Amino acid sequence: MDELEIDRVRTIEWQDPLIGANLAKTMSGLEYMQSMIDGKIPAPPISGLMRMTAVSATVGEVTFSCWPDESMYNPIGTVHGGLVCTLLDSVCGCAVQTTLPSGQGYTSLEIKINYLRPVLSGTGELTAIGRVSKPGSRAAFAEGSVLDSNGKLLATASSTLLVFPY
Repeated sequence: MDELEIDRVRTIEWQDPLIGANLAKTMSGLEYMQSMIDGKIPAPPISGLMRMTAVSATVGEVTFSCWPDESMYNPIGTVHGGLVCTLLDSVCGCAVQTTLPSGQGYTSLEIKINYLRPVLSGTGELTAIGRVSKPGSRAAFAEGSVLDSNGKLLATASSTLLVFPY
């Protein structure tokens, strides 16, 4: 098929993001993440936009998958680093979330990304893993990595997150 004949249309659908946000306040972070993975709570709208999905969660660790395509390209013909950064910010934050009790939330304070290899539409499925390196009641620290479908490391992150009561 000629490259010009490829269908370049994406339709994005999402549910009310406040459904999940309000439920997050009533559940432990791990319960919340597992409910989202199980489809009992809608995923946040950014998931559909970025084609990423939470696939597993345990205390202190989460795994997401992501399917980049050329709609995510930057002006130089590679997947924009912002997609990879968003993926890493998400897994670092959600890993911290799995350590939090009901009534506690988090937000990113700082994130540092190391881009090691380019991502293209043909790279295939990405796997992002976030792990808590130090939990905390005021600040928590997490690390993330993004791998291609062959297990090659594409990017890493370290993140500091603020923990607060809802």
